Amino acid sequence: MKLRYISSLIAPSLFTVMLLFSTSCKKYVDVGVSPNLVSTTQAFNSDASATSTIVSLYSYYPTTSGIRYASVLGGISSDEMQYTSSDASVQQFAQDALVNTNSYSENYLWSYAYQVVRETNLAINGINSSASITAATKNQLLGEAKFMRAFTYFYLVNFFGGVPLSLDPVELNNATLPRATTQAVYTQIITDLKDAVNLLPANYAGIANFKARPNKWAAAALLARVYLYNKDYVNAEALSTQVIGSGTYTLPAPASAFINTSPEVILQFATQFGYSIFGSPFGAANTSTNVVLPTYALYPNFTKLFEKGDTRKTNWVDSLNYNGTKYYRIAKYKLATATAGNEYNVVLRLAEQYLIRAEARAQQGNIAGAQADINVVRTRAGLSNTTAATQGDLLTAIAAERKVELFGELAHRWFDLKRTGQTGKVLSPLKPTYKATSDLFPIPYSQLLINPALNQNPGY
Repeated sequence: MKLRYISSLIAPSLFTVMLLFSTSCKKYVDVGVSPNLVSTTQAFNSDASATSTIVSLYSYYPTTSGIRYASVLGGISSDEMQYTSSDASVQQFAQDALVNTNSYSENYLWSYAYQVVRETNLAINGINSSASITAATKNQLLGEAKFMRAFTYFYLVNFFGGVPLSLDPVELNNATLPRATTQAVYTQIITDLKDAVNLLPANYAGIANFKARPNKWAAAALLARVYLYNKDYVNAEALSTQVIGSGTYTLPAPASAFINTSPEVILQFATQFGYSIFGSPFGAANTSTNVVLPTYALYPNFTKLFEKGDTRKTNWVDSLNYNGTKYYRIAKYKLATATAGNEYNVVLRLAEQYLIRAEARAQQGNIAGAQADINVVRTRAGLSNTTAATQGDLLTAIAAERKVELFGELAHRWFDLKRTGQTGKVLSPLKPTYKATSDLFPIPYSQLLINPALNQNPGY
């Protein structure tokens, strides 16, 4: 039997094709390879085919849809967004009262993530085993694959805690892996990102202006975040300084921050639709002829967090009246539908790096440095410099700045509450069903059934 691998630039379902890897190799009839597929040996026997395989990851449905649901499910799990519809499975996130059979958690946050891990493991193995790929291309593609594996594990470990650490391209070797510790997962994330920083060039591959494939600075930006989460403030400052000091990125006015040519974007996944599927759950900017109840809306009190004159509020939030109630929507992305729009799916941007460095500096007692960084973000928003002048006040100010800068993006607020130990204090008054064990989502029950080596998180 010939094993098969997809090679198209736009891969609607890489996973569907990759399922063929696990089928029987008993050879009864060899019908050949479909014209739109290639064998595994062919997938990595040239720069072009290997590049096509890696690029397909960024348009791969489990990648983009998994990240989109990370944003909305993480957002409603925190004090950021409310859910206005009636799907009971989604309501569980809004109430911080998940059950271990929740289909959204299992499908979008767990299974989709492991599909991406699977593809990156196969790609890393294929690239390393190839004698046909040029050295420069091999470095580029290995760096991208390791970035994507680290990025995926970052979300797995933050949603679920310690998870099975699958690095082997042979599926059977991963079938009964136990949960690794949280620290072991983070150690692998850091290893992959260090490799990616060293392997990837500073220039973007593909269409450089669109920054749709990770470069050295994208890997460094994610590594800075990982170091911050692990309280390694020295390295968090060092990596964010590399990104900021690269001279590659600048902060535009908020109105231009999320267009696909924004100078702030460090990484974005391209879309053939012309609009961002990360932003589409929130709806486009409201018009007199487009009054639809938003499925995910900001909590009413959220808008009170913006200081007077903050241009992020005027550019990134809109409102509508629906059946006599005023709702506030996230309007960072302006297009709900398009065929030739100018919005991609923003994954990493410069403002976060200033806030990472500000927090890392404040934690190290560098008050002036932390003030300077938070002021860069505030100046872009049309605000005066921070008045915070002590370590404690600065950390409070940075947390507040992160909330109004990063809302609606990639579960930042949910993760911030957890890593700073604020979930109980913030969420208990808001959600009567919240409990301390809600901070980690349950390991899907179906996974416990098929893998006896797994154990469940407390509270489920």
